[in-house]
Amino acid sequence: MTAALSRLNFRDVGGLPCAGGRTVRPGILFRSEGPASFLDEHNAELAEFGFRTVADLRSSMERDKAPHLWCGPECRLLDLDMNTDLRAQGEDMWQSLGRDPTARRATEVMTHNYGLMPQSFLRHLAAMTDALLEGETPMLVHCTAGKDRTGVVVALFLDLVGVPRPVILDDYRKSDVFGANLKMSGNLKHDLHATFGFVPPDDMVAVLIGVDDGFLQGAFDVLDRQWGGIEGYFEAAGIDAARREELRDLLATH
Repeated sequence: MTAALSRLNFRDVGGLPCAGGRTVRPGILFRSEGPASFLDEHNAELAEFGFRTVADLRSSMERDKAPHLWCGPECRLLDLDMNTDLRAQGEDMWQSLGRDPTARRATEVMTHNYGLMPQSFLRHLAAMTDALLEGETPMLVHCTAGKDRTGVVVALFLDLVGVPRPVILDDYRKSDVFGANLKMSGNLKHDLHATFGFVPPDDMVAVLIGVDDGFLQGAFDVLDRQWGGIEGYFEAAGIDAARREELRDLLATH
């Protein structure tokens, strides 16, 4: 059922170990890259899954360019645009890549961007939590690459459930397949030129399309510093202790 999807940055996060001997419940929460990558074979497999909710973290421009062609009427689309806040807070950082197109600067920009993501997603956290607890599962979470915005959002829920952070980082690293596929596609230089107006050097490209433990760890550091950890973060979004326990019971099993 996932012969084609398994070659993309798509997976069920079920099966990951949690504290207390529990594991993440399979078949509830899936993560993926976005529709821009999907061919007919991918859309056919997605349609067979019976997804009840798609949590789309992309901007309206990204959604217009690559809509969901596989979703039936039973599938609810959650518009959880993170890009509006990220661009408002971090646009100068992205523009700086044109002035300093180096791997060092790209690493600084990516680290900064990841650090903004918990705050950017905070206003959407309750909507995603409500959909999960109301039984609108299985749920697919995605952005465009499935590694940055999706990586942070999925990490937040895994952290709440009690998946050790080193294990979360292990899962995050699997999203490196997106960059590997992009290199093989032959479209990379064209896409980068369209984005930046020039073709960046290879070492800078590797940073932008890859994954790095330091990026996701940077998001965790902000989470701990600003909210005192994952419990405080969910509390700040209006999700109280009882709802958090419900969420843990939904997402984890003995």
